[in-house]
Amino acid sequence: MELPVEHKEQGNRGMFFILQDGKRIAEMTYSRTTASRATIDHTEVDPSLRGGGVARRLLDAAVAWARANDIKFSSACSYASAQFIRDRSIRDVLA
Repeated sequence: MELPVEHKEQGNRGMFFILQDGKRIAEMTYSRTTASRATIDHTEVDPSLRGGGVARRLLDAAVAWARANDIKFSSACSYASAQFIRDRSIRDVLA
């Protein structure tokens, strides 16, 4: 069973994350710069899960959220930046 990507936002900081047995095993963090803009800061995946598409699942959840809420992202995260360069289909949420 694939674990769900969850989202939490408090103040101007937020994250998309995956929990397993109460432990955060993957996360992508962001900070809001305005009501309609945010910067993806960091992506981290437990070493045991690397290479399994988990980071991309976090990014896909972030992109879906951005589309649903009319948010544009910039990226200070090397993983997210590389994905925005590689995949034209998600660039609509890029600031």
